[in-house]
Amino acid sequence: MVPTPSHTKGGATRARRIMFYSHDTFGLGHLRRSRALATALTQADPEASAIILTGSPMAGRFTFPERVDHIRLPGVTKTPDGSYISQTLGLDIDDITSLRAGLIQSAVERFEPDLLIVDKEPTGFRGELLPTLEYLRMRGRARVVLGLRDVLDEPEVLAAEWNRKGALAAAENLYDEIWVYGVRDVYDPSEGLALSPETRARMHWTGYLRRQVTDASDVPDTPYVLITPGGGGDGAAMVSLVLSAYEQDPELGPDAMLIYGPFLSGEVRDAFDARVAKLNGRVTAVGFDSRIEALFAGAVGVVCMGGYNTFCEVLSFDRPAVIVPRTKPRLEQWIRASRAEELGLVRMLDEFRDGMTTDAMIAAIRALPDQPKPSAAGADGLLDGLDVVVRRALALMEKGSSR
Repeated sequence: MVPTPSHTKGGATRARRIMFYSHDTFGLGHLRRSRALATALTQADPEASAIILTGSPMAGRFTFPERVDHIRLPGVTKTPDGSYISQTLGLDIDDITSLRAGLIQSAVERFEPDLLIVDKEPTGFRGELLPTLEYLRMRGRARVVLGLRDVLDEPEVLAAEWNRKGALAAAENLYDEIWVYGVRDVYDPSEGLALSPETRARMHWTGYLRRQVTDASDVPDTPYVLITPGGGGDGAAMVSLVLSAYEQDPELGPDAMLIYGPFLSGEVRDAFDARVAKLNGRVTAVGFDSRIEALFAGAVGVVCMGGYNTFCEVLSFDRPAVIVPRTKPRLEQWIRASRAEELGLVRMLDEFRDGMTTDAMIAAIRALPDQPKPSAAGADGLLDGLDVVVRRALALMEKGSSR
C-alpha cells in the first residue's frame, strides 16, 4: 500500500485529486485505459479520488470503483470523409469543440487536480485541451502527464500528424513527464518524433497495464474461444471471417463466444445474428459486455483485433491468441501484432502474408488450444505498468505539493 499522500491548502490538508482526459471520439480504448489507471491509483491511495473526462458514449455502461467518477463531454462522430460532427447536439464542429473546451477547463478549475493525465493526444481533440494546459502551467501547482500507448502509428505518419496539430510543441512545453504504457525493447512510439533530449529525459516506459477480473460475468461451462473486435466499429471483416470458418467447417471447435462490441452497426449485426442462429449454438453472440475480463479469463483462446487494451488482456490472462489487425486508417494494430508475433507472444493473421481467407481462419482456430501461451515467451515480465504508474504518480504529486 502506498502511503496516503496529502498536501496543505489554506492550513488544512486534503486528499489527492487526480484527473484524466480521454478525448474518445471513437471506440473504447482511451476510456478503458483511463479507467484501469484510475482504479490502480485510487486503490493504492485509500483517500485519493479521480475523475475521468471522456467523450465516450459508452461511459455510462461501465462500472467505476469507489472514488472514481466520470464527466461525459459532448460526443463527436467521424464522418466517412474524415471530418467530425456533433453526435447529438446539432452544433457545428467549432461550436462543439468550444463547448467541450469550456467544460474541460471548468471541471479542472473546480476539481483542482494534483495530477492531470492526458491520454494520447497532447493538445486534445482539435486543440480543445490547450487553454486548460496553459492555465495549469500558469498556476504551477498541478503536475501534468502525457500517457502514450505502446504504438501510435508509422513514424513518418505520426511525425506529420504531430507537427500539423502542434502536438510536438505541446509535449515539449506543457507536460512534466511522458509515460509510455509499454516496453521500450518491444516498440518505441516516439521514434520519428523530433523531441528534444530534455523531453526524452522526461519519458518513462512503464510496461503494459495488467488487467484483472473486477466484475463477475456469466461464463460458458464448456470450452470456448472468445471472439472480440474490441469496440466493434471496424471489426465487421474479422467477425465475418470467423463466422465463415464455422459455417464452412461443421467440425470446427472449440465453440465460439462472440462479443460484437457496441459500435458495430445495427444492420451489420442483424445480418451476423442471422448467420449465428444457423450455427445451432456452436457460436453464441452478445452485443457488449463491460465485464469482458471474466470472459478472457475463462477462454481457451482468443481471436481478436490488435487494439492496445485487448493486447493487455491477452497478456494479463495468458490466453493463446490470434490477432487480426486492422491496417486502415492506421498501421498501429499491425505494428503491435507483428512485433508481438516476432517475440512469440501471439500469432497474427496477416492480410499481407496469410491472406484473409476462411481456410486460414479455420486453421488458426483449430490450432488455438495447443498454441503456446504468452507466458511461455515471458509475457509476465512485460506487465509492470500499473505499479510503475502508481510510483511515478506519487513522486510527481509529492514534487507538486512542495512547490
